[in-house]
Amino acid sequence: MRAEAARQAPKTAATGLTISDADRTDPLSKCVREALGSYLENMADHEIKGLYRLVMEEVERPLFETVLEHTKGNLSHAAKILGMTRNTLRKRLSDYGIER
Repeated sequence: MRAEAARQAPKTAATGLTISDADRTDPLSKCVREALGSYLENMADHEIKGLYRLVMEEVERPLFETVLEHTKGNLSHAAKILGMTRNTLRKRLSDYGIER
């Protein structure tokens, strides 16, 4: 029962974006839309700046980490999955301080 309650409770990332456990059938865009809606609602009348950059950083880091984990650190395979060159992937990993 406790695990189920924890799974249903929304989590808050360090950036203030609420992360909810989505049904595995939910499209990624729906999850993003809900998280952004919650973020904007929580910001109320506060000035919002750099939202695009914030969202890209929140999405890119776990994307790269997950794909690298999936490929067991193989940059060539990870780059192919991501649709980018190995050099571009290396640069992005460096930007985020992600070790492979």
